[in-house]
Amino acid sequence: VHPAEGLASKLAALPYDVYSRDEAREQVKKAPESFLAIDRPETQFPKDQDMYAPEVYQKAHDMLEEWIKRGSFVQDQQKCYYLYELTMDGRSQTGLVACASIDDYLNGVIKKHELTREDKEQDRIRHVDVCDANTGPIFLACRYPAELLTLMEEWKNAHAPVYDFTSDDEITHRVWVVDDEEKIRTIHSLFGGISSIYIADGHHRAASAVKVGQKKRAEHPDYTGKEEFNFFLSVVFPYDQLTILPYHRIVKDIKGMEPKAFIGSMKFNFELMAMPGFPCKPVEKHCFGLYVDGEWFHLKAYPDIYAGKDSVGQLDVSILQDKVLGPVLGISDPRTDERIRFMGGNHR
Repeated sequence: VHPAEGLASKLAALPYDVYSRDEAREQVKKAPESFLAIDRPETQFPKDQDMYAPEVYQKAHDMLEEWIKRGSFVQDQQKCYYLYELTMDGRSQTGLVACASIDDYLNGVIKKHELTREDKEQDRIRHVDVCDANTGPIFLACRYPAELLTLMEEWKNAHAPVYDFTSDDEITHRVWVVDDEEKIRTIHSLFGGISSIYIADGHHRAASAVKVGQKKRAEHPDYTGKEEFNFFLSVVFPYDQLTILPYHRIVKDIKGMEPKAFIGSMKFNFELMAMPGFPCKPVEKHCFGLYVDGEWFHLKAYPDIYAGKDSVGQLDVSILQDKVLGPVLGISDPRTDERIRFMGGNHR
């Protein structure tokens, strides 16, 4: 199902996990038709409501059914692909909206690079299971065949988009419906030759959708593999059209240290430079921005701390964990430690 004509801009919402609980409540209060009301159903209850209680997930289910019945969403009469174009700061990327197979996730065709937090995963498992729907797409990326890129561009040029609007965060969204049977077969065939697809964002949503699919398989041992629970909603973008945004770690405290002592501890593993007056945005590998006690700093890892490490050990996320979060701040498992939370780089 997708938004009925004229409603896309009102229903469109950022991913559920970019908002704190208070931010989600304020956003839904400001825009009650936003899909965030369904993605974060605790916003429909008093502030002291347990957001993981069964009635909260049931509320999401009931609202989704109600919005479909009242005509906010419609379903196409035939199977279709969709082209989804995002434009931000003058850069555009166009991906294919389709269903990805949970078997491809399980057998490694869809590749992961991030561990998931148990609490976030359990939340989305219950949300997907009770709603009986994937309410948010997984952001995938791969190497597109040239023929597929040409087909998509020609379709966009020859057809009017069904949606075309700019959201509050200044990102323009355009969607085209690909309903030609020959084009559908061609797209299906071309994707069959792609051996690796990577999760760019949505590890928790993907893991949750797969676990719900496995649960439903256990409940229906005679499943054929064609049932909807064998797939999850995705948008697959060409990797070379993407821009990598930062993903911030926000830590509640510095483990009782004085700010000067904490900042000084960074000098053992990083070149340290004060950046007064403006946020630090690193532009190369092995560099980080640090904000503490009202000041910004630029950190550049010394080469000897990652030289000789394998490809995972050289990742910035590994350096951050191995040299700062773990030994200095005492956060051994960022998936479970309540002192740390994460915020996407497009959160403005």
